[in-house]
Amino acid sequence: MKIAVLSDIHGNLLALDAVIADAEARGVDLMVNLGDICSGPLFPSETADRLIALDLPTIAGNHERQVLTLPPDRMGPSDRFTAEALRLDQRDWLASLPATLRLNDDVLLVHGTPDSDLIYFMETVTSDGLRAATPEEIESRAGGADAAVILCGHTHIPRVANLADGRLVVNPGSVGLPAYDDVHPYPHVVETGSPHARYAIVSDTDGGWAAELLTVDYDWGRAADVATANGRDDWARALRTGSV
Repeated sequence: MKIAVLSDIHGNLLALDAVIADAEARGVDLMVNLGDICSGPLFPSETADRLIALDLPTIAGNHERQVLTLPPDRMGPSDRFTAEALRLDQRDWLASLPATLRLNDDVLLVHGTPDSDLIYFMETVTSDGLRAATPEEIESRAGGADAAVILCGHTHIPRVANLADGRLVVNPGSVGLPAYDDVHPYPHVVETGSPHARYAIVSDTDGGWAAELLTVDYDWGRAADVATANGRDDWARALRTGSV
């Protein structure tokens, strides 16, 4: 089985369509979506409609929860833009998504970790900024999740970890946003250094599960122009460069 793993689309329909086309050309058997689907100053409503029609196995990320539960004055600008753009049926679809999903006996879908949609799985934030998590930190965050493959998103950083007990943890990176900054739990930046859309393919082979991290070209200049038109020069810079 070949599974295309999509995460953190953030309303970037242009990147999403390019990734879907690339995955279909590679002959995947299934696509899954790990959340943070619509939030951002690009195409939130159009992205929701595209994914509703595709009916992929999909979980909610922290931004789905925030868009649906926070009052507008407590939302960040990306969530507020999205909350104002979504129709009631689209909000109902987001509300129906589970926080985690067992795809089959081997594969578990989570957004952050099995226990949280906010904790970084394979990165750690300290007062000095962002760093790669240690093997011990990753093992601890995986906890007792009894899956051969744990698929996670949230950090937008593509990474694969092979745990000592044989479990495989895969973050495909972000389809729609290659860089951002945050202040929780400490100020930090996340940068992939290029504007490409990212996803992964995990395959069940005779030797066990294997992961391939992929980058895809798309019209990121057009996406950046839309971000600028919607008052988000920070997003435009991230979309054009992969840096904050």
